[in-house]
Amino acid sequence: MQTKPLRIGTRGSALALAQAHETRSRLMIAHNMPEEAFEIVVIKTSGDKIQDRPLSEVGGKGLFTKEIEEGLLDGSLDLAVHSSKDMPTVLPDGLALTAFLPREDVRDAFISPKAETLLDLPQNAVVGSSSLRRQAMIKHLRPDIEVVMYRGNVQTRLRKLEEGQVDATLLAYAGLKRLGLGDVVTSVLEPDQFLPAVGQGAICIESRAGDTATLDMLSAIHDEETERRLTAERAYLAVLDGSCRTPIGGLAEISGETLILRGVVLKPDGSQMHSIERAGPVTDAERIGQEAGEALKELMGPGFLSA
Repeated sequence: MQTKPLRIGTRGSALALAQAHETRSRLMIAHNMPEEAFEIVVIKTSGDKIQDRPLSEVGGKGLFTKEIEEGLLDGSLDLAVHSSKDMPTVLPDGLALTAFLPREDVRDAFISPKAETLLDLPQNAVVGSSSLRRQAMIKHLRPDIEVVMYRGNVQTRLRKLEEGQVDATLLAYAGLKRLGLGDVVTSVLEPDQFLPAVGQGAICIESRAGDTATLDMLSAIHDEETERRLTAERAYLAVLDGSCRTPIGGLAEISGETLILRGVVLKPDGSQMHSIERAGPVTDAERIGQEAGEALKELMGPGFLSA
């Protein structure tokens, strides 16, 4: 019998808390447990503290997970809830991604008072984005647009847009929907035109690999289709040594028993883009991801990102 609350680690942003609350709600329903059986523990990560520089300059994705993972390893947390797109491809020894919630909308959302779509923006418009993928893809579609670094949580970015600091911004549609802010979206960017980040729209849960009690609890809320898709996407990203230092997009989708993975890599200035598509049985998700990454690496050739 559980005698102490299950401790759920999370970042403190409104979006991170919404994701932690969704995880708690699903566990409560699955196991018929009261809210008091869980404790949501807010951890301020290095990524939250550094707001004046691009993450690519100060350490990459791991800045959003380091302190939370330390809590898992020292036993002060039982599980952690993350946005999958924030997770490095290599985790600390002893930790694993042990559950995924059903994936939300994967698309990027375009938000602007100046135009209905990205392509409709006025010449030389200013778009705010901290994502190298979004920056490069914007420049690829509209070389005239000036893209400026744009850190902060969702509410901060929307406030900067309202103040007129930029003409438009792009945010993950899934995050806006989870915050009840879907109505701020001007239009959405379809993956055929604007491939999302690996893991976008998916909530993942990290825990100690050998913690069988927690693993048993999580199995009741785990979504296998999301796991298959993320296995392929993360294997693809790992081959490319993907991080927030590299403009990479990737999306795996499942049709029947077939998994289809599409990927792109761009030069940071958007001047060149290589794309790839691979398909195969869903049971071969990791292999499909690895093969897609290797094929894209070959297309890029040496020095693609530095040239």
